[in-house]
Amino acid sequence: MNILVFAPHNDDEVLGAGGTIAKYAGKGHDVYICEVTSGPEPDKVEALKAEARAAHAVLGVKDVRFLELPMIALRHTPTAEINAKFHEIVIEVQPEIVFLPHKGDMNFDHAETTYAAMVALRPFNVPNLREILVYETLSETEWNTPTMDNAFMPNVYVDISGTIERKLKAMECYGSQLKDYPHPRSLEAIRALSMVRGTTICAEHAESFMLIRSIKR
Repeated sequence: MNILVFAPHNDDEVLGAGGTIAKYAGKGHDVYICEVTSGPEPDKVEALKAEARAAHAVLGVKDVRFLELPMIALRHTPTAEINAKFHEIVIEVQPEIVFLPHKGDMNFDHAETTYAAMVALRPFNVPNLREILVYETLSETEWNTPTMDNAFMPNVYVDISGTIERKLKAMECYGSQLKDYPHPRSLEAIRALSMVRGTTICAEHAESFMLIRSIKR
């Protein structure tokens, strides 16, 4: 299968679905990452890309696309420009499973990414699409204002007990993004969340998702 993960910012894919990515890759599926924005400091963009590639190598990602759209400015980028780039990726990859950020996250880049992706993922564009799932991102999903529109309500769980260490190793590659505990973007917090999600399904570690669409063929 072809798996496509949209990441608004470098490291979102690891935070939200790193263990699941490694699990799919380990079973021989092709995982593609779409990194939507570049960092806010132009002189550090290439360093961030290098971190991303190192993290993806740990997870077993087949390929990555860097769209280099402006960070924290997707809301002010022409919709047609964003949609065209997303459409190109979707048509090229023809994914069967897609992972998106949660539209209720605090950073508006996450919502814009999801909206554009949903336009590209209309059924006539991707006839083999099976599932669209939304992931949670530490320091974004849980920090927004607590309203019904922003609530992350997981209903799909993936046991990542066998890949949690690879997820953490991949996150270590993002040295510029890692923080010290108790910041949520710390290795300790990432492990803790995986344990909490794991207890929901009586597993040691899990990642949780919201199902947007599931198509049975």
